[in-house]
Amino acid sequence: MSRILPALAVVLVALFVLSLSFFTVDQRQSAVVFQFSEFKRVIKQPGFNFKVPLLQEVRYFDNRIQTIDAQAPARIQTIEKMNVKADSFIKWQIVDVERYYRAVGLDRDKAVDRLRNTVNNMLRDEFGKLTVQDVISGKRDEVMAKVRGLADADAARIGVRVIDVRIKRVELEDSTLTSVYERMQSERKAVANQLRAEGSAEAEKIKAEAEKQREVILADAYNQAQQLKGEGDAKAAAIYAEAYGRNPEFYAFYKSLDAYKKSFAKKSDVLVVDPSADFFKYMKNPKAGNGK
Repeated sequence: MSRILPALAVVLVALFVLSLSFFTVDQRQSAVVFQFSEFKRVIKQPGFNFKVPLLQEVRYFDNRIQTIDAQAPARIQTIEKMNVKADSFIKWQIVDVERYYRAVGLDRDKAVDRLRNTVNNMLRDEFGKLTVQDVISGKRDEVMAKVRGLADADAARIGVRVIDVRIKRVELEDSTLTSVYERMQSERKAVANQLRAEGSAEAEKIKAEAEKQREVILADAYNQAQQLKGEGDAKAAAIYAEAYGRNPEFYAFYKSLDAYKKSFAKKSDVLVVDPSADFFKYMKNPKAGNGK
């Protein structure tokens, strides 16, 4: 019994030491083996691995794509000296564990702060070259692609890859909103005035054209009326001549009646004529035309 206990103790110690010699690397992680806090090697493949117990230790680094949300919207000034607030996020990933560790150690917040400051500074530089309209919609995608490229180049120095940089929203400050509204009103008024001026000019043009066509139509109508009137007068004269030729006395009688009708059309009319004149011969004697 006295021999079994020491042997059992040795076995337990050996098992304990053996358990400290193995470690597991998850597929979502990379492992770094340190010996007396000195960087030794990087393990990226998942599975079981060996380390020297009690002399070496293992630290794990996340290989997955991570997200950095802005703590507060970045204050950006446009080329028009107008202030906007941009709320962004960054997608990043550790790609070189050794470089990452040598740059920031085990302090993830240090890497996050560096990436956030880098992106915010680049946003200020790039958006400072644009107008408010470009920041809101016009060239945002183009600028974000450029910022991502520049940020990725800088992040490579610490073993990090910047996958994407995006603006979640852009808010205009109160002073900027007032300036934007005033400018929009001014632009809309200018457009409205231009449209009114163009409409008035077009209306005058249409009116002048209509007046011209009216004058042409009236002139053509007058010419046609005069032509028809002339033709009618000619036909009437021919009819009168033919009637006179057939029965001159009846024609004279008819013309006298027409003259009487026109002369006495109104009761207020006054006619001063010698009673013995030929004008009243048919009134005195209806048969005057027969020589009686």
